Amino acid sequence: MGTVLTEAPIVNSTTDEEATLVQTTTNNEQDVNAGEVSPIEEVRLTVPNEDDTSLPVWTFRMWFLGLISCALLSFLNQFFSFRKEPLIISQITVQVATLPIGRFMASVLPTTKFYLTIPGFGKREFSLNPGPFNMKEHALISIFANAGSAFGGGAAYAVYIVTIIKAFYKRHISYLAGWILIVTTQISLFRTLHGKENEVDEKESADVQPRTSRTKFFLIAMMCSFLWYSVPGYLFQSLQSIAWVCWAFPNSVTAHQLGSGFSGLGFGALTLDWTVVASFLGSPLVSPFFAIVNVLIGYVLIICVVMPIAYWGLNVYNAKTFPIFSAGLFTAQGQYYNITAIVNDKFEIDLDAYKKQGRVNLSSFFALTYGFGFATIASTLTHVGLFYGREILARYRASKDQRMDIHTKLMKKYDDIPSWWFYLLLAGSMLVSLALCIFLKDEVQMPFWGLIFAAGLAFIFTLPIAIITATTNQTPGLNVITEYIMGYILPGEPISNVCFKTYGYISMAQAISFLGDFKLGHYMKIPPRSMFLVQFIGTLLAATVNLFVAMWLLDSIENVCQPDLLPTNSPWTCPSQRVFFDASVIWGLVAPKRIFGTLGNYAALNWFFLGGLIGPFAVWILHILFPRQSWIPLINLPVLLGATASMPPATPVNYNAWIVVGIVFNFFVFRYRKKWWQRYNYILSAALDAGVAFMAVMLYFCVGIEEKNLHWWGSNPNIDTEHCPLAQCPTAKGVIMGDCPPF
Repeated sequence: MGTVLTEAPIVNSTTDEEATLVQTTTNNEQDVNAGEVSPIEEVRLTVPNEDDTSLPVWTFRMWFLGLISCALLSFLNQFFSFRKEPLIISQITVQVATLPIGRFMASVLPTTKFYLTIPGFGKREFSLNPGPFNMKEHALISIFANAGSAFGGGAAYAVYIVTIIKAFYKRHISYLAGWILIVTTQISLFRTLHGKENEVDEKESADVQPRTSRTKFFLIAMMCSFLWYSVPGYLFQSLQSIAWVCWAFPNSVTAHQLGSGFSGLGFGALTLDWTVVASFLGSPLVSPFFAIVNVLIGYVLIICVVMPIAYWGLNVYNAKTFPIFSAGLFTAQGQYYNITAIVNDKFEIDLDAYKKQGRVNLSSFFALTYGFGFATIASTLTHVGLFYGREILARYRASKDQRMDIHTKLMKKYDDIPSWWFYLLLAGSMLVSLALCIFLKDEVQMPFWGLIFAAGLAFIFTLPIAIITATTNQTPGLNVITEYIMGYILPGEPISNVCFKTYGYISMAQAISFLGDFKLGHYMKIPPRSMFLVQFIGTLLAATVNLFVAMWLLDSIENVCQPDLLPTNSPWTCPSQRVFFDASVIWGLVAPKRIFGTLGNYAALNWFFLGGLIGPFAVWILHILFPRQSWIPLINLPVLLGATASMPPATPVNYNAWIVVGIVFNFFVFRYRKKWWQRYNYILSAALDAGVAFMAVMLYFCVGIEEKNLHWWGSNPNIDTEHCPLAQCPTAKGVIMGDCPPF
């Protein structure tokens, strides 16, 4: 498309050297008043207090790399979402990878300028290469990429609806309905990368040896990751979960229940596979240490204390009748529940068939996971109110005083986004969504008023959950509360429930992600209108690629998402989609009244709401009584209670690896090798993601499609390569499942 040089404020025509001199002089002479200094220390330390308004942003490089990055990440994340370990490739990988490419393009593209007349905009000047690759271009490319990773979520959440309709319920949904559903629900590294590669810190001695450049480090680490993943990904798959307890006691059900990293409590389970480390929870290298500690405490309490007592001690909810760790749905006799048998032709519950099979039962772990989810949502509101209420009020009052920090003042030079752009987008999205609910209601079930209700819930929870996300890098889910409410309003309609959940939950999640992108653009001094358009275009492109890849995999892989029909060691088990499907049954088809209400087995779990609501008061009172204890405010109950919110589909070995790697890098390396951590930590995370992603795709196309497998103890499609076959066995007397030994 070339470069639109009018995106930045108009400046006088000068040579590059003159422009640089003028800009440098202006920056040096700029006097930042005390009232204009940002109140946030991290911003003061990392974000420069100046802006080069001459830097172009709508360049050919930005559009070329941005669109490719968006499409590539959409493809990779959707591809991985169907796999046993659904690695999320984030925008960090693109941030690192596109820097040398952008600089290369700046060195080889022609600098010729030409003019085009655009209807409505007049004559504009274009160039394929307006100058050096700059930070603003790089930031917009990253925002494109963020859309490709569903704004940090990996694959678009709404694709799960398409998947469960086709793969689990065995029903039809059109491309149009799926595309509309996905689109309408979707609607400090830069400075480090753009710094001088081998600059030496002022506090370091002058004889420090030159260090490896970040680009070179990224390429080396990515190549190592790429080559290594062929080992756990194909050659020696037992390295995905090294369950040595199972190996030591091959005939003990209890040992397998304790030691299995995928199907048990994961005691001692380790991994040498980066996809296992980073799947479900994201890269541990980018999470703050105190958040990792909160997750560690919550995880240990639940896995090492609560679960053994609930299963072996109290037999909570007939725990021994079912697997100790499972997202499955069961009959009272411990057999898998036949879901399709209780769905009628109208895609609603068949009550007669339901009564014949009996109540739906959950494993004790799955049931308690929902209880802790209830507590997490309730504690989020009180935690934010108690610990951040005054700050929120002070910031609100300060915003009314019209005081601008230096960054806001600099951004005033650019044209703001007209309000009618947002109103038009909102109106258009609502109209399209209403059309989906009215004209394609047979496919999505949800009534039109559900859209408005879902938006209202998202509005209430966005601020408190955004604060938790900003301070801990962990986002409590709104999905449980939306499922609960809709399940009571419209029981018996599974797709209506998941659509309502998706609109309510994703509206909040997307709002937080969009705000994060705009904050990045604010500090990078990117014209707001460019930000808006990049987000909008990236969302449309990502949604289209997501749907295409999902439909391709659903149609091309036989028995995808059906572990009982797939080879034992198949990677296409869709764990996240399985949990999403189970949730549609629990909250939509069967409905909460028959699960967590008077007609179900799990009504007592509703008390977790009260516990979560009261819990932060105890921490707050301790903080008031012992104000000198700085560790008390770091107790974050929403994170602690929600520590295992990703389980299932996440497994104990995911948590074991995530916690160990996070502590190693964000405590030991950070403390004892801080310079290395500052320079390479995020680069390493991006390189590991990129290397694994490319090797996994290559393995699929080279050996996966043709089903060329190895057959030995460490890699065999027909056996459990973790070698914990008894981990899923029930231990109640008289309950028989598969090849499990009787008790």
